Amino acid sequence: MAAYGLYTHIQANKRRSVLLLIGLFLLVYIMVFAGALVAEALSGDASLYWLLRAAFRDFLMALPFATVGTLIWIAIAYKFHQSMIDAVTGGREITRADEPRLYNLLENLCISRGLTMPKLKLMDDDALNAFATGLNEKQYSITVTTGLAARLDDAELEAVLGHELTHIRNGDVRMMVIAVIIAGAIGFFAEIFFRMMFQSGLGWGRGRSSGDSDRKGSGGAMFAILIAVALIVVAWLLSVLIRFALSRSREFLADAGAVELTKNSDAMISALRKIENRGELQGATSAVMEMCVDNPRSGFADIFATHPSIEARVKALVDLAGGHDPGPIEQLPTTDSEIPGQIGSDAPQDGSVTSAEPATPNRDSPFLPSRPPIEIGVPVPSADGPWGKPRA
Repeated sequence: MAAYGLYTHIQANKRRSVLLLIGLFLLVYIMVFAGALVAEALSGDASLYWLLRAAFRDFLMALPFATVGTLIWIAIAYKFHQSMIDAVTGGREITRADEPRLYNLLENLCISRGLTMPKLKLMDDDALNAFATGLNEKQYSITVTTGLAARLDDAELEAVLGHELTHIRNGDVRMMVIAVIIAGAIGFFAEIFFRMMFQSGLGWGRGRSSGDSDRKGSGGAMFAILIAVALIVVAWLLSVLIRFALSRSREFLADAGAVELTKNSDAMISALRKIENRGELQGATSAVMEMCVDNPRSGFADIFATHPSIEARVKALVDLAGGHDPGPIEQLPTTDSEIPGQIGSDAPQDGSVTSAEPATPNRDSPFLPSRPPIEIGVPVPSADGPWGKPRA
């Protein structure tokens, strides 16, 4: 059932999460059967029918162990997935004392909607990106790069935090983490399978005779191996295609949720334009990138992208939220003397300080004197003359 609004999207995410977990077990069972089929084929030649029957018998014997192993994998991922992500990204938890600006922005958003505040993490990376992780309220966290915190102004940074909070509210984060668990499990079992197959080719089955009385026929071993390899490839492809269950609409809804939280569509648009083509995290896995505000892809790779383009997201905000699009931003401020988030700053690139007095009057604002009417040390009119004595 398609999701047409926020609440149907949340319900759809819950259903998908359950289906993804069921799918994980099915894919693992396929891998186990393929492994059993290869083991039987390498133990001695027989007819394909006999090998399939023997592999199914082995599969039934291994079924409880595969189930327990999968449950242990899920438990480990449930408990330690955040630690593993932090190990990959270098994210560290911060407090109000560490980063009061970031902390206060996130806390204010949570208070405004009565949300449990997730943990706030900072990642040392010049890229402009952020992502949320976790499976429940005790685990949820939002990680922001140092590049994003430095280059976005308060309103834009608040919009990005609102975007990630919306992912948490909508259940997108939980579903993405489950998808990552599935991909990791299938990759792990696939590696074990090919290692077993390699070792089997070197010596498995030498103690078994291919002339057992219950073996019927021959010539099926090669076909059994081909079927097993095909099953492994299909299982791996399905684990990749599971990511297509993560509808691109979740990013549109998260953008809309950020606008709903902040009441500032222009800030979300401006943040997206600054993040555009600047979000690639060095050393991050594809699983981490799929959790980010933007996951840059182009050309053929865009077919497998989990995020719509920035252009499409900005257009949706302009059309539906009444925002204003400044267009692609070619260059961002590069010095500390420039105000974060202010594009086109006139601050000197060498860090020197210029006079605050404009060379020419600002015709776009009401007239103001170029200097304050009373200054210390400047003569003022008095009875002693036009300018009198200098003010002490």
